[in-house]
Amino acid sequence: MGKFQKKSGKASPEMSTASLPDIVFMLLFFFMVSTTMRDSTMMVKITVPQATEIKKLEKKSLVSYINVGPPTKAFQKLYGTEPKIQLNDQFASVDDIQQFISSEREAMKENDRPQMTTSLKVDKDTKMGIVTDIKQALRRASALKINYSTSKRVEDL
Repeated sequence: MGKFQKKSGKASPEMSTASLPDIVFMLLFFFMVSTTMRDSTMMVKITVPQATEIKKLEKKSLVSYINVGPPTKAFQKLYGTEPKIQLNDQFASVDDIQQFISSEREAMKENDRPQMTTSLKVDKDTKMGIVTDIKQALRRASALKINYSTSKRVEDL
């Protein structure tokens, strides 16, 4: 019979790295497609109130956000600690809301304008007076679909 010898000292074949660039580009494209960019920088602190019955918005592209709350630490020296209105990336007054709504409408397609929703993100410690003023300004601007942003209340068991 023949003798079988083990081949010792020979390393296993190296792994092919030819497909590595394909994998890297697939991951790159995945993260580019799935990542969303923040529209505006938050200049106010918002702790949204909790609710038991909430509904998720269907098309977020048709939503315009109005943020109301006390300024963050970086802006408190300049603007104080009273609640402020933030429209996109700047502080505004109640009088600026009509102009904001009209510019948001102009940016939308013609057939999407009737479905435009205004979402109010209001800090839970903000007084209702400023919210009422905002609602009156929205009524004057014919923005009648209003949403209040909340978080889901965790029920105690």
